[in-house]
Amino acid sequence: MNFAAALPSRSIILGTQLVFNIGFYAVVPFIAMHMRDDLLMGSTMIGIVLGVRTFSQQGMFFFGGLLAQRWGYRRLMLAGCAVRVLGYLGLALAQTPLLLIASAALTGLGGAMFSPSMEALTAEIESRAQQQQPSTGAPRTSLFAAFAVFGELGAVAGPVLGGLLMPWGFTWVAASCAGVFVLAAAVLYGTLPPARQGQAAAAGGEALRQMAGQALRQRDFRWFALAYSSYLFSYNQLYMAVPAEIARIGAPPLALSWLFVLASVLVIGLQLPIAALCRRMTARVALVIGFAWMALAFAALLGSAVPAVPGDFAASWGSTAPVILFIIFLSLGQMFAAPVAMSLVPRFAAGRGLSVYYGLLASVGGLTVLCGNVLLGLAQDGLASMATPGNARLSWGLALLLPAASAYAMTRLRLPPDVQSGSKPLETTV
Repeated sequence: MNFAAALPSRSIILGTQLVFNIGFYAVVPFIAMHMRDDLLMGSTMIGIVLGVRTFSQQGMFFFGGLLAQRWGYRRLMLAGCAVRVLGYLGLALAQTPLLLIASAALTGLGGAMFSPSMEALTAEIESRAQQQQPSTGAPRTSLFAAFAVFGELGAVAGPVLGGLLMPWGFTWVAASCAGVFVLAAAVLYGTLPPARQGQAAAAGGEALRQMAGQALRQRDFRWFALAYSSYLFSYNQLYMAVPAEIARIGAPPLALSWLFVLASVLVIGLQLPIAALCRRMTARVALVIGFAWMALAFAALLGSAVPAVPGDFAASWGSTAPVILFIIFLSLGQMFAAPVAMSLVPRFAAGRGLSVYYGLLASVGGLTVLCGNVLLGLAQDGLASMATPGNARLSWGLALLLPAASAYAMTRLRLPPDVQSGSKPLETTV
């Protein structure tokens, strides 16, 4: 069978991304609430469970990429859906810390199984579209940009679904979303052609070791993955830094929900225009701009530690303005950096083990999130009860260093030539 002809349609990929994010965001934002209010567990255990969930997904992407090459995209995506269903059912029923940790790990592992294959399929569909696009005429919207928009639509609809189900209890939320992934698996089973395999799906262990070794030995890609990893750290502060800051300034819990909606609405409304803007600049410039915005996001949080507006306004809008700016700047950085970086990975891979490269990129990000969150957590220790803003300034200042360093690194890295401009990579490296 012609593998190119066996690729799924854009609509299948985008619809799958939408459904996956609905199922994810309908559950994950409510885990901490369930553990605190229903199971009466402390913040330390909540942090451990959420940390294990993130690391088990992002940290295992590299191995998910290897499995995609061994099993093929279709089989691994279906297996990933099954594992996430087990994890959600476990979260619905777990009453002890050990079962919660195991269930959270399964939900992350399921994502590590299907996401590298999704990204690799997206890259292959985008590559085929570029090859078939006529030399004249308006350029087609980037599939990676559309992928991000559909993901954010799911990020808006998911919490709404979870909130509607929460009056019946978290058990119903988690169990219902397990059903969402069962439905997604059924759709994928019927729409992904059985012949659509990874480029070395039938490869033996030696071939997989060669693919992994090739990605790990590619010095330019290693540095790129390390520099890009601060994006995942910065994005994950929506779940760690923002709730901590909301609690510190005394804003109502509902403010957190609206901040998540703001982040999603920004991406839905601006991702495609920003993607069009990025097509008129080199990938290097777009990445530098993206990480500069992320650094500015943490700089905005520094303002929340030094309130300058007196009176009632400072106690309400004045104190929350830095957090709102953090959301806006972080979202802008995400929209510049993420689609461009995803589109560079196939050019690093040069047609060899694409899902392995995507997996390695995410695994490096997962390790950075784990280490960065530990350091940030130490800096924030006792944040809720501190009497002075000094600790907050220290923690946000430390967090700022990561995306700022990435912005500088992107000016020095050796990147693949830009497709749209045919520009040559710089000869400088870090």
